[in-house]
Amino acid sequence: MAADSEPESEVFEITDFTTASEWERFISKVEEVLNDWKLIGNSSGKPLEKGIFTSGTWEEKSDEISFADFKFSVTHHYLVQESTDKEGKDELLEDVIPQSMQDLLCMNNDFPPRAHCLVRWYGLREFVVIAPAAHSDAVLSESKCNLLLSSVSIALGNTGCQVPLFVQIHQKWRRMYVGECQGPGVRTDFEMVHLRKVPNQYTHLSGLLDIFKSKIGCPLTPLPPVSIAIRFTYVLQDWQQYFWPQQPPDIDALVGGEVGGLEFGKLPFGACEDPISELHLATTWPHLTEGIIVDNDVYSDLDPIQAPHWSVRVRKAENPQCLLGDFVTEFFKICRRKESTDEILGRSAFEEEGKEIADISHALSKLTEPTPVPIHKLSVSNMVHTAKKKIRKHRGVEESPLNNDVLNTILLFLFPDAAAEKTLDGTTSTDNNNPPSESEDYNLYNQFKSAPSDSLTYKLALCLCMINFYHGGLKGVAHLWQEFVLEMRFRWENNFLIPGLANGPPDLRCCLLHQKLQMLNCCIERKKARDEGKKTSASDNVTNLYPGDAGKAGDQLGPDNLKEADKEKGEVGKSWDSWSDSEEEFFECLSDTEELKGNGQDSGKKGGPKEMANLRPEGRLYQHGKLTLLHNGEPLYIPVTQEPAPMTEDLLEEQSEVLAKLGTSAEGAHLRARMQSACLLSDMESFKAANPGCFLEDFVRWYSPRDYIEEEVIDEKGNVVLKGELSARMKIPSNMWVEAWETAKPIPARRQRRLFDDTREAEKVLHYLAIQKPADLARHLLPCVIHAAVLKVKEEESLENISSVKKIIKQIISHSSKVLHFPNPEDKKLEEIIHQITNVEALIARARSLKAKFGTEKCEQEEEKEDLERFVSCLLEQPEVLVTGAGRGHAGRIIHKLFVSAQRAAAMAPPEEEFKRMGSAEERRQNSMSDFPPAAGREFILRTTVPRPAPYSKALPQRMYSVLTKEEFRLAGAFSSDTSFF
Repeated sequence: MAADSEPESEVFEITDFTTASEWERFISKVEEVLNDWKLIGNSSGKPLEKGIFTSGTWEEKSDEISFADFKFSVTHHYLVQESTDKEGKDELLEDVIPQSMQDLLCMNNDFPPRAHCLVRWYGLREFVVIAPAAHSDAVLSESKCNLLLSSVSIALGNTGCQVPLFVQIHQKWRRMYVGECQGPGVRTDFEMVHLRKVPNQYTHLSGLLDIFKSKIGCPLTPLPPVSIAIRFTYVLQDWQQYFWPQQPPDIDALVGGEVGGLEFGKLPFGACEDPISELHLATTWPHLTEGIIVDNDVYSDLDPIQAPHWSVRVRKAENPQCLLGDFVTEFFKICRRKESTDEILGRSAFEEEGKEIADISHALSKLTEPTPVPIHKLSVSNMVHTAKKKIRKHRGVEESPLNNDVLNTILLFLFPDAAAEKTLDGTTSTDNNNPPSESEDYNLYNQFKSAPSDSLTYKLALCLCMINFYHGGLKGVAHLWQEFVLEMRFRWENNFLIPGLANGPPDLRCCLLHQKLQMLNCCIERKKARDEGKKTSASDNVTNLYPGDAGKAGDQLGPDNLKEADKEKGEVGKSWDSWSDSEEEFFECLSDTEELKGNGQDSGKKGGPKEMANLRPEGRLYQHGKLTLLHNGEPLYIPVTQEPAPMTEDLLEEQSEVLAKLGTSAEGAHLRARMQSACLLSDMESFKAANPGCFLEDFVRWYSPRDYIEEEVIDEKGNVVLKGELSARMKIPSNMWVEAWETAKPIPARRQRRLFDDTREAEKVLHYLAIQKPADLARHLLPCVIHAAVLKVKEEESLENISSVKKIIKQIISHSSKVLHFPNPEDKKLEEIIHQITNVEALIARARSLKAKFGTEKCEQEEEKEDLERFVSCLLEQPEVLVTGAGRGHAGRIIHKLFVSAQRAAAMAPPEEEFKRMGSAEERRQNSMSDFPPAAGREFILRTTVPRPAPYSKALPQRMYSVLTKEEFRLAGAFSSDTSFF
């Protein structure tokens, strides 16, 4: 009962102290990352070579950890080095300090020009940084900073990692880091001070030495000597004795002459402003000892002229305006416009009413007058221009975008055959500036899918680019294109070949616009030959040729070109890629029906080769020489055949789509074969007309000899004879060749239906040109513009001979060839190509600027000239270049002279001649401090090795870096301590 009366036992809250806190989890994550990256134990390496921080390869790897809901990024920065031989290193001495502590005293890589800030401040080859993630807030409070630093210390102690570990605190722009490095019985604390203004007592070396010694707190007396490295940087911004050599373009000058770089056919080049904005001279004293040099608030021995090491780097102007880059960029902007030519130019000149239309009609009618007119006046552009003058009187103040002088200059440049002393015979003018046709530069159009550099298309692209930039902009482009289309119409209607285009069918390696112009030229050639053939045929009818030569004479007078040599040799069969469904006129408008009846050619339906053997042969080109007809032994004659229809890539694609739509059915396949065999049927008819009494085997022996198989057999008399037969594919039932042969009639090529309807194709091309918007035109011609820009860059580079530029140009060509071969390249990729070209232009402009500044062309001695050119080349390719001989070398004297000129100009001092009368070199050296402006930056590195914290402690490296500028004062110290007994 007593137990029942006792109160219920109390329930105590149990605290589980084994549960990890957020802080412990954070430390555990840091340790996990260090273990994953294998940063445990001593990371020994070979001594650092001189300049390895700049020339070596730096790599980094990152991970992300969190402290509660606050995210940090952990990054390991390290210099890639060859692995050291581990043999004999198993027995490491216990007192060996970590590699990072040893690097604090290394003097081979002081003040590296390009490196992480911690590398520059502490000389480390490897370190880990914990910083707030990209979207996290900065660590500002002191308690949080101490918490992170203690976490780092615990993680290093638990893992045995000897790589320095830093924590970034405060705002990122301040670049504030605190960290720690631990080794067996040793520790280095990395501390930092960052101020906006320099305290007066620390503006010189003496004050910095006081800070360094007080921070060390060495118990020894006297203190070991302190090793000092000093670097002063001077900035030159004013180039008084130097003028930027790029001549500004003369916008108001006539474009025909060589003024202002505006000659048509030549792209401008160069920067409109000096691409070198500043020159930074760094004077360095690498190895000094305390007590040897004096630098305090009263006096300083740090004379830049006396500095043993000089190094120079240049600061480039950000996005300098470059002429070539602007030209290509502005032309590329047209590709994004959506207006049509009529919308841009407003009301067309051919849509005026009343008197205006009568004036234009009167102008056009003069083109057809038989009276001789000077050739330069035959251009539609010039004829219509007179009518436009009258129209402008009614329009009032309205004017055409291009004035007469510019327009006439362009037309004469594009169509040099229109000059008064020449004839419009289609001959092309040669440009001495074009590379040889066998050279790599000339054949660059194959890779870019543009056009040859001596072609009309290429010249048109350059003219449009020039017009867009200097004369009228988009309206000028639309106006010139309208005049160009009128010129194409005029040449088609008057049988004048277009200059600047290679003979033959369209070159599918070129851009589509170039192919269209080549197609139009083919049409003009066919039309011109046909018209001349008709005139000659009419005159021959009067001469009454005797019947025996009628067929041969008719062949000679026909308009068709001769067959290529491959058909003559029988090596390659006729292409089936060309076909035509034209139902229009024949070549000859003679009485074909009566001639067929008179020749007995309709007897082919009743009989066969025997009846056809009695026909009169027609359309013979020449005798084969070897082959004879199989059945009558007569010589086999090669006929005059029609040339296959030329095709542009869009027509080929259209034809392929039509054939593909026929499907795979038997009927579709049969129709497809008939459409493709139009050219074959024409050749068969020509062959029958030239070889009466021939068989299919005869045609195959000439047309496709591989389909006629011959073998040696022994006849009844025991003689070896050749016996031939058609191949297996020719014997397939319903063979198209057999069907075409049975359908073919003996009709010579001059009386066959045209495979290539030049009238229709020419009108299609002219319509295609007329409907092109400026944006479409720019898309077509942009490969030509890029092609021209690359050639211009290569030409300018050859004058400077910069190795790095050559590599970049090769990369541009490789990149462009991949991008421009696609039908519709992406704008972003095109912009990348243009940006690369602009960068190369700026790089060449920088080289010329530096050569002019250092006077490489004025050097009389060849050796000095080569040294300066090598020095300038290094300035472009390297972040910092050592000046041979420092201030006493040839380049050093030039740099000194530049600074003196700038200083005297700033102080309104006497001219440069006064500099020569200032006395001896010793006297000038006394006043040399005034030759330079105040140092823009002063850097000091103080090093020593002392025992801390007790006299009997191990001697460890101590280092402090300081930088003093107008904007900041920074101290970055690394202070090591012996922790064996503390």
